[in-house]
Amino acid sequence: MEIGGHDVSRDLAAYSLAHRAGDVPQMVIELSPRSTAAGVFEGLAHVVIGDPPDPGPAAAAFLSAISPAELEKAALDRHDLMDGRPHELTRAMLALLREWALGQWGDPELEDGQ
Repeated sequence: MEIGGHDVSRDLAAYSLAHRAGDVPQMVIELSPRSTAAGVFEGLAHVVIGDPPDPGPAAAAFLSAISPAELEKAALDRHDLMDGRPHELTRAMLALLREWALGQWGDPELEDGQ
């Protein structure tokens, strides 16, 4: 095990390796308090092994599940973004898609308290 080009394999006190389907493996390492690697590393480290997954397929699946009619209706109901500036409908749709991707499916505000 190397950290910054320094061999710390003799200084390891503990490590754990975890892997979840679709994610990159992750390793947490802890050096011994009597480590001779002083100044190289202190405390705990979170090491990611591999490349992060490509977000493209997940984004494509998310967008495929969106009803164009529902998106258009919800965007037109967004009075906070309908300000007469250029691309207002597109800005409203992008804002909605960002919110929906984060699980923010809030009901549209009712006018006049109804």
